Amino acid sequence: MRHMEWADSLVWESVLALPEARSDAALRERLYHSHIVQWAYLQIWRGEPLEMREASSFEDLRAIHAWVRDYYRQVAALLAEEDEGALRREIRFPWAQQLVERWGSARSATFVETLIQIASHTSYHRGQINTRLRELGGKPPLTDFIAWIWMGRPAPAWEAPTA
Repeated sequence: MRHMEWADSLVWESVLALPEARSDAALRERLYHSHIVQWAYLQIWRGEPLEMREASSFEDLRAIHAWVRDYYRQVAALLAEEDEGALRREIRFPWAQQLVERWGSARSATFVETLIQIASHTSYHRGQINTRLRELGGKPPLTDFIAWIWMGRPAPAWEAPTA
């Protein structure tokens, strides 16, 4: 999760620094999707009912950026409260019945498995976002997990450019 936050912070830094990116609808939708899923899992982990914020409720990318930073503050607090045993606790999904209807079953997952899922999902969409950044003339940052390790596991770089 620390790598995910670091990588997301670098991508956001690149997005907000590129004027073409700040007005790109496809990029906005990909960013929103990646982060709404993170918020959904946080609510599930907390045992809260799902409250999905609409993309249209954000004035601009800076508003989404602030929302993402809040997610990372809240998920860090949640993880700090959990003990080793919590990693094995069973997670039930509110959309399980839809999965049963589609695939015939919907088994539960452990908390740690859902952490892996959210990191994988975010990484997948981060790649799409970086591709779009490149298409818009930007230079996507290096966000590989192993690069994060080689760099000494740096903290996130959340300070966004003001341009």
